Amino acid sequence: MITLFFLVMFVPRALSSSTQVAAIFPQDPSRPIGSSLTATCSVSAELGVHASTLYWTLNGRRLPSSAYSVLGPTALSVTLAPLNGSRQPSGDNLVCHNSAGHVLAGSCLYVGMPPEKPANLSCWSRNGKDLTCQWSPGGQGETFIRTKYTLKYKLKWYGRERECEDYSMGQPYTCYIPRDLALFTPYEIWVEAANQLGSSTSDVITLDVLDVLTTDPPADVLVSRVGDLEDQLSVRWGTSSALKDVLFQTKYQIRYRLEDSTDWKVVDDVGNQTSCRLAGLRSGTVYFVQVRCNPVGIYGSRKAGIWSDWSNPTAASTPHSERLLSGTCDPKSSEQNSTLRRELKQFFGWVRKHAYGCSGMSIKLYDQWRVWLQKSHKTRNQVDSTRR
Repeated sequence: MITLFFLVMFVPRALSSSTQVAAIFPQDPSRPIGSSLTATCSVSAELGVHASTLYWTLNGRRLPSSAYSVLGPTALSVTLAPLNGSRQPSGDNLVCHNSAGHVLAGSCLYVGMPPEKPANLSCWSRNGKDLTCQWSPGGQGETFIRTKYTLKYKLKWYGRERECEDYSMGQPYTCYIPRDLALFTPYEIWVEAANQLGSSTSDVITLDVLDVLTTDPPADVLVSRVGDLEDQLSVRWGTSSALKDVLFQTKYQIRYRLEDSTDWKVVDDVGNQTSCRLAGLRSGTVYFVQVRCNPVGIYGSRKAGIWSDWSNPTAASTPHSERLLSGTCDPKSSEQNSTLRRELKQFFGWVRKHAYGCSGMSIKLYDQWRVWLQKSHKTRNQVDSTRR
């Protein structure tokens, strides 16, 4: 202990062999914020010092003599009021010194608040093989003294109460259960908080591991051009290998953004396909694309899982538009282009109304129409150049 270290280092050699040269009472007290404390330093008569020559420090700062009371030739008390929260979770150092500054005795003072009821307890399982739970401290969270949080769990209808042991997840108020979990059986899970001033317990949550399933992001996300179509990109990805061991369906989301933008557009209706076509993009533009997945339903259950993290961004660019590079000043051509743009807008409206996300039939029809449209423009441009 720090107190013993101080005694050995600073008490004169002639007195170091004494069993107890000085003591502080109460030893290592705990008090709520705003309360008061009177501590007494009692010294051995063998020291040959009078109590009036002693003084007190708190965290190395000398306390004013106006707070002292000489209780006798060998006892000096100090009164602290009102008490502020401890500056460090391990407690404040209240120390009694002789006139030469040597440490005679020390005590740890814990000033804080009892923990409030932990809140926002939630858990998730990666691939159905483990369980991670996270919570937040109740109230403002600050108790000023060290508070221990313990995650406890047990099977709902039978089994003994167990404690989570791995709190080294790199995040506060988090615990990890790596193995030995039962499937298809609900657990009861709760958190207990305790310190020197009291304890509190969170609400109990009930969950099945398979109802809070998440997984790794999709692997091998590939983004590529769709031929010469300047406003489309094809996205493909692989299924998480970890989910092949359990009978879950998986749904996916895609999001994409322009290279020079921070705003993501999300495609929600991909379903359980592992490929999708992004349409209506800008030509000659770099896009970043990410995919994530959600395990949904086992044996026909409709309970949703938890979305995975997004995959690492994958970049690809759309082709440049030839129509923009080979412009014309022919009024009739401008009128035709205006008509085509109007028809294209109408076609997109039809696609959005009748094709949900990545419908294969409507996209193929659209591809055929766009290829014909681009060939028509190329032919027209070639005829114009031969005429010149």
